[in-house]
Amino acid sequence: MVTTLRAALSVLLLAGFYVAAGGLVAVFLWLTVLAARAGAGAGAAKLGLLAIVVVVALLRALWLVARAKPAPDPGVELGAAAAPELWATVRELAAAADTRVPDEIRLVPEVNAAVSEDARLLGLVGGRRRLYLGVPLVQALDVAQLRSVLAHELGHYSRSHTRLGPIAYRGRAVILATVQQLSGVAGWVLRGYARLYLLVSASVSRRQELEADELSVRVVGRDVAQGTLRELPVVDTAWAFYTGTYLADGWESGLAPTARGFFGGFGELLTARGSELAEIRTQAPPQEQSVWDSHPSVAARVAAMERMPSGDVPRDTRPATVLVPGFADAATAVAEAAVRFEDRTRLEWDELTARSVATGQQRTADSVHRAAARVAGVPRGTLGTVLDLVAAGRGAELTRELGLEDPGAGESDGDEVGAGDGADEVPPVQMALHVVVRAAAAQAGAARWQHSWSGSAELVGRDGAPFPVEDVVTAAAGPGGAPAARTLLAALGVDADAVGQVEERATAHGGEVLGGIANMQIAKAHHDVVILDRGLLLVPCPKRTEGGRDRIAALLASASVVELAAQHRFVPFEDVASAAVLKRVPVKVAFTLHDGTTLELKELWSGERLTKNSDELMLGAAQQFAPETVAAR
Repeated sequence: MVTTLRAALSVLLLAGFYVAAGGLVAVFLWLTVLAARAGAGAGAAKLGLLAIVVVVALLRALWLVARAKPAPDPGVELGAAAAPELWATVRELAAAADTRVPDEIRLVPEVNAAVSEDARLLGLVGGRRRLYLGVPLVQALDVAQLRSVLAHELGHYSRSHTRLGPIAYRGRAVILATVQQLSGVAGWVLRGYARLYLLVSASVSRRQELEADELSVRVVGRDVAQGTLRELPVVDTAWAFYTGTYLADGWESGLAPTARGFFGGFGELLTARGSELAEIRTQAPPQEQSVWDSHPSVAARVAAMERMPSGDVPRDTRPATVLVPGFADAATAVAEAAVRFEDRTRLEWDELTARSVATGQQRTADSVHRAAARVAGVPRGTLGTVLDLVAAGRGAELTRELGLEDPGAGESDGDEVGAGDGADEVPPVQMALHVVVRAAAAQAGAARWQHSWSGSAELVGRDGAPFPVEDVVTAAAGPGGAPAARTLLAALGVDADAVGQVEERATAHGGEVLGGIANMQIAKAHHDVVILDRGLLLVPCPKRTEGGRDRIAALLASASVVELAAQHRFVPFEDVASAAVLKRVPVKVAFTLHDGTTLELKELWSGERLTKNSDELMLGAAQQFAPETVAAR
């Protein structure tokens, strides 16, 4: 009853939004008439224009939402003949939920499960119903856990939770599309109303989640239902680790696993990292929750299940993949249909890891080689260049050029110079040597990176034994210096003068977006500036400052930072020789590059920021190259 009342309230609030918009129009028109009668023609015109703006914004939003075409069905359909036990399970759970069976089951590439329906007449008449089942979810759960997930999703239909769903969904879309077009008094009033509507809508959704959990507890038992809820964040973490550690680097470099290996690799990782996943399971379930969230926190849902009636059901511990005969083939079909491989080279995992890690290591080594070339005054740096600088006692110059004067500077992510176990305890010169020796061994073909699901890739020599990177570094930094290191390298099949720098300039590969400032003036032209941890992305933009934040967000959603850096100007921090903070509010900074050119960036008072601290990030980027900067006015 409570949920029904809240749902009705959210629909009433949705109707109220249109009433409020109409009321604003009426007020503006009334004021227009009063102003006209008082002889204030200019004021009347402005008020009339405001009324027109609100009407146009509302009609345009309605038109856009009405014309929006549904996205094509994702994934691959799984017929009853292909997965009879899965369909039997779904039929059983639908009967328990007192709702009809989905017309389709589709395997999709996300860590998720959901049921949707093409309802008609604003949700009052049901339509074609689809169950979406994520391949990674099926790989990670057992049958009992998957039953819990499916029961929850079908439970949303047991109390007609979704009857008002289309109204609420389209209403939300209209409200957001309307307020995004408005500013001033009208925008302020309607944005406040929109927040109220979204708050009530989120509250209704949270209550519906708890009601759907009741069916899950009843059909699989409290322990399984609670355990499944706790397991879902673990699966999310495992998938994020898999995509970030095993897929991302190669993906950015134009490499990908085969369609069979795309999901197959995740299954291998789940098996190999079992002890690590078990440790994650010991952590308390997530408790974070906002009034804007559509779901209660996992901790709140687990606690609520203690008060729900529980069934006494034997647990089916078989892997959920048994419900889909030939699951590996089905997962391969999903990868072919849903994953955007584009023109990437598809490789088996052993070769993919060898090539992707070597490529990433070479990019990191290139930063050392370019710095060595600048210090040595040569056009291209090689491993020999680095060895000779260290032997000549110029290692400190090299590390200063790299920004590694302080031993603590080695703390960084896996792609940065000096990254690795205990990197912060290694002298800076040795950090740089480790980087270039590893890359040189792979570049010369004397070693390759060996794939592992249970740990990091390992650099092994032609004999399969670990490549003696430490021995080479010790020789280079020791009394024998460069000659001793060259001799050892030659014996290992590496010519120090033949291997080295590959890329002329640093790229945005591996770059992370930190912030952004819209409409910065650069040489009198307006640019949206995206701040990465590796440099600045400069994108020409219109002079209009309103909507700058959304424009940057849309830009970042349209392509990866690597693709954007290829389309627009990218200034890597590696290219910066010095910088100055010219003004703090609004930000005005100048970067002098190694080629002698100066790049001055000026923030406008009316410019928008991607994040609240984007100005501080820009100042910090400049200050790291200007330690003597005096506080500007």
